[in-house]
Amino acid sequence: MRSTVPSPCMMFVACCVAGCLTGCHDDSKEMQRVLAKRQVAVQEQSQQDHLGETVSLLNQYVELNEDRARQQIAYHLNQWMRANSSEGADTDGAANAVPSIASTLDGLMDPELLADAISRSEFTVDDVPLLRDANLYRHVVSWIDTPLRDDPINIQWLADLRAAASQGEQASVDNDAPPRGGTNLPELTTGEIDQLQTAMRLFDWTTRNVALEPVQMPVPPQVPVPAMPPGMPFEGPGFRQTDYQTLWRGRGDWLQRCGVFTQLCLQAGIPTAVLATQSDETGARNPWSVGVLIGEHIFLFEPSLGLPIPGPDQVGVATLAQARKDPSVMRRLNVAGYFDYPLSRADIAQNVALLNLRPETLSVRMQKLEAGLTGDRRMAVWVDADAWAERFDAVPGIADVRIWEIPVLAEIYARGMAMMADRDPAFAFWYRSRFAVLESTAAQDNNLAIGRWRHLTGQFIDDEIAGTEGARTHYLEQRAPEYEIDDLRINVKLQNDYGLRRELGMDPAEYDARLQQMQTFMRLGKRTATYWLALLQYDDGRFETAHNWFTKRVLDDQQQSYWRDAAVYNAARASEAAGDITDAITTLKTDQSVSNYGNRLRARLLDKLESSADEPTESASADGASSQ
Repeated sequence: MRSTVPSPCMMFVACCVAGCLTGCHDDSKEMQRVLAKRQVAVQEQSQQDHLGETVSLLNQYVELNEDRARQQIAYHLNQWMRANSSEGADTDGAANAVPSIASTLDGLMDPELLADAISRSEFTVDDVPLLRDANLYRHVVSWIDTPLRDDPINIQWLADLRAAASQGEQASVDNDAPPRGGTNLPELTTGEIDQLQTAMRLFDWTTRNVALEPVQMPVPPQVPVPAMPPGMPFEGPGFRQTDYQTLWRGRGDWLQRCGVFTQLCLQAGIPTAVLATQSDETGARNPWSVGVLIGEHIFLFEPSLGLPIPGPDQVGVATLAQARKDPSVMRRLNVAGYFDYPLSRADIAQNVALLNLRPETLSVRMQKLEAGLTGDRRMAVWVDADAWAERFDAVPGIADVRIWEIPVLAEIYARGMAMMADRDPAFAFWYRSRFAVLESTAAQDNNLAIGRWRHLTGQFIDDEIAGTEGARTHYLEQRAPEYEIDDLRINVKLQNDYGLRRELGMDPAEYDARLQQMQTFMRLGKRTATYWLALLQYDDGRFETAHNWFTKRVLDDQQQSYWRDAAVYNAARASEAAGDITDAITTLKTDQSVSNYGNRLRARLLDKLESSADEPTESASADGASSQ
């Protein structure tokens, strides 16, 4: 039966016709205005939905099928772009011009691929890793940037900076010059100090959460080494994994620490560059630190040592200007009898600033997307790289600005390793088994992966309203009892619980080898979960509990793993945060890991901090004198 109730659209048209028949003014322009407004509203709703779906998929990325997730994300972004595009917009002209700094990648990338990555107007599945990474990094930044993450060594220095900034700002209001004579404090506004403090927190978190590996990793003799391009040693520094993999796995060399730190700063809106010296003879660039650009100053952070480079008198964070002017800044990075820092003031007089940016980050499509991501969806996916280059280039001591080649090399390396793994089963087992317990898609491995994702996104505890389990629960569930792991080879029910079944005709020895391999993965997963639980306790401000987990569980002689060195360092940091500076110093001085030089420097700074805390202040001395 046909409905006799007029639709809203029919009523709207009828009203308009009636208005014309009664002799009122011409409403055609008003109709056009209303219809245009409705169209804009529909478009906005469509944009909101597609961006919402994109962010939702990114937030669940680790739990999804990666190939399907990439396709869906690219689809939603292109739908949003079409709804958001204006008729007659220039999509191929100057708006999509390649930034001039992109030319620094010439010779490293195919020119057509480089131009396509920057200039194409549509999103593809190749864009999704950048978005996945940016989304994860912005979640990490959101919970790191709190006073809980302040390094006690520099708390007083930051307070002095703020006092000087307030004094200077008040003097500016009073039209009077601020009394700054004789101090080594860089002149910063309170907003710039906030940025510096955020960068310091992000660096400290990176140091504690990315376990330091050697620049050249050893390779078992039985592993077939693939043919490598010139200048790219197998398992070499920086490029053997991506920034995302470094963050995800919680391990990396010092160049990979550079990558994680600079990516975190990008999400915090803080320009950074890896600083490198350049050989006059060969032109080779040798990275040595990360420069954080705050105002007109570049502050120096040294990931291989795990410390900001101390300023004059070993106070605060040195600027590039201070390191170039005062020879003691670089000289005091030496540890007498143990370690001589390889660079001096003369060596760092001129530097190349290397921007850790992927080509896609320079594209107009990413610029448009970033403008559309507002509120709690906001993330940095685009950079005005030429503007960054101008700012860095304006600082004395910066001779050139380029895009860092490491992200491109990491992609080349990963493709080469994947091809080798497809051809050689023995290589594939070695290459993939190292992180299989975290990166496998098998159901029994999901606890560790989901727990890691929850940890990095700041979901530490269970959310009863949303019905989701937090990182702590997933990590605990990964820690199978040792007797259960031992019984796996003889307990058929347990084998079935873990999805292990002996196929018909399978050789008993082959099946037993599978069971032993599973035991190895279970122990690796358990020990990794134990270490990350200890880190989570620290991240949650439970420093004494964290210290107990590091020392009594991770460093248990019966549970040794490749997290040992990082656990020693973090145990010292937990002691330090809990107020036991003496224990922290002792632990740092006796460590013999790849981090031991940086740890000894930190011990020296803590000793200086403790000594200054023991000294009576001027006011206390005066009070004591008057009471006598």
